[in-house]
Amino acid sequence: MITSFDPEVLEKTEAILDEDLIESGVNIALVADLAGHIVSHSRAKHCNHDVYSLAALAAGNFGAVNAMAKIVGEDEFSLLFHKGEDENLHFSKISDEFLLITTFGNDVSLGFLRLKISEAIERIRGLW
Repeated sequence: MITSFDPEVLEKTEAILDEDLIESGVNIALVADLAGHIVSHSRAKHCNHDVYSLAALAAGNFGAVNAMAKIVGEDEFSLLFHKGEDENLHFSKISDEFLLITTFGNDVSLGFLRLKISEAIERIRGLW
């Protein structure tokens, strides 16, 4: 279990978010714990969404959906996707304690995004 991060690990985590996700067209990429506290984040220059509220609400949403998973006999749903008219959300578990939350427009395909997220998560797990 991770209890703290040193500045070098946080800097490298943010670099992974930048290189793997923001440079691929993602608007926001953030790592948060399951209580919604942000560990690391990056965003495209044009994006000014409130990442703190987003992280808190995403963590709550993830918890609610996992409670629903148990009702239908699943241990968990390890990723969530919400499609909007212009902006989409994707949440994926990094570990038992942390989520990777991304927002992206319709110009980024979900398949491509899922590949880039998978690569970023593996790099983050290797770093941690």
